[in-house]
Amino acid sequence: MYTIPYGRGKIDFDLPTGMTADVLHSSDRPPLADPVHAIAGALAHPIGSPRLQEMARPGNRVCIVFTDATRASPDGLLVPPLLSALAEAGVADDDITLLCGVGMHRPSTPEEKVAKLGRDIVVRYRVIDSRPRDAEALVNLGTASTGAPMVVNRMACEADLLIATGIVEPHQYAGFSGGRKTVAIGAGGEELIAYTHSAHTLDHPATRLGRIAGNPFHQTITEVARAAGLRFILNVVANDDGQIVAVRAGDPDAAFGALVEEAWQLFVRPIAQQYDIAVAGVGYPKDANLYQASRAATYLQFAPVPVVRPGGVIIIPARCQEGAGEGVGEQRCHEALCQAQSVRALLDEMQGRPFLAGEQRAYMIAQVLSMCEVIIVGAECPEVVREMWMIPAADMAEALSLAAERVGTDAKVLIVPHALLTLPVVSEDR
Repeated sequence: MYTIPYGRGKIDFDLPTGMTADVLHSSDRPPLADPVHAIAGALAHPIGSPRLQEMARPGNRVCIVFTDATRASPDGLLVPPLLSALAEAGVADDDITLLCGVGMHRPSTPEEKVAKLGRDIVVRYRVIDSRPRDAEALVNLGTASTGAPMVVNRMACEADLLIATGIVEPHQYAGFSGGRKTVAIGAGGEELIAYTHSAHTLDHPATRLGRIAGNPFHQTITEVARAAGLRFILNVVANDDGQIVAVRAGDPDAAFGALVEEAWQLFVRPIAQQYDIAVAGVGYPKDANLYQASRAATYLQFAPVPVVRPGGVIIIPARCQEGAGEGVGEQRCHEALCQAQSVRALLDEMQGRPFLAGEQRAYMIAQVLSMCEVIIVGAECPEVVREMWMIPAADMAEALSLAAERVGTDAKVLIVPHALLTLPVVSEDR
């Protein structure tokens, strides 16, 4: 019996007779015994930076950018001690803005803000969303060395002290998320997000999971965050169960770099071969819509070596109760795939033009679909799954039966319960 995440719960399943499976988890690392104490320690001893109490001054305007509901960053643990440090420095509550970096996702709901930060904080402080399409809410900071327009939320850029939270984990384009990305993309304008997610960036050979050096996406977000004035971060690394295993605070480059080393040791795992089938777990909150859940397929296929062989199958259990997704970017992804005459036609058409923000996910999905089939299990929107050129299945038994029809009943299967975290790398022995 195997187990894979599904929404806030799990799905248990068996393989058909003849199939054999390997199960791949991230490294078995215990969580911090007392994360609250560890966070306090990180703030008391920041890396490459003074303490916040020494950086902030009475009368300073402070902006803390935190992540939206699509990110598992434990902001409810991270933000309160930041606010306590600012209060100790004499910063007034009215001079603090908590900015939810929604990127091109839908606006966050009041309930999501409370779930992220706690009711007391939402009531006491100014808590707002970034507005990536509102020109009045944005400022242009010039052009990055990569050619990207550095358009960022005005509230963040005009703060006397800019701080960000985040979670450091493998990321499809940035190499690793967290660090500067919370500000540069989370609080970025549509023009910046569209540029960083367009074909000329995504097709670059260094725009890869787990890669920082030479990565144009990462170079862009580094320059944007610096231009915006990001001076302090508080970030964590969490294990497959969402438990914090490492926390660092301080200079955005130094603290992030320390956590990347931790994340690499935790998430990068060797495999001996490519597989016929991969079963990719997502779980809450990423499987709330197909835009986010589809990342499991692209993560596996855009690992250093594709995990599934050409002609194979990726199976993703995902509720997708929000359909394709309710944000502008999600809707653009859905529309691009819906209107395509074929996967190949979509790739040919998109390679010849700039992307609107959100369309990059359609491009990445189409690239995966040109290599293998993708089956979505248990989606509450099977018609949307079909519209986006993937295959809906009611349960794992149906999905595995469909996969067997394509690759045979003696298929080799890789089960990755946390496919957005665990990064399989085919060993050099292969």
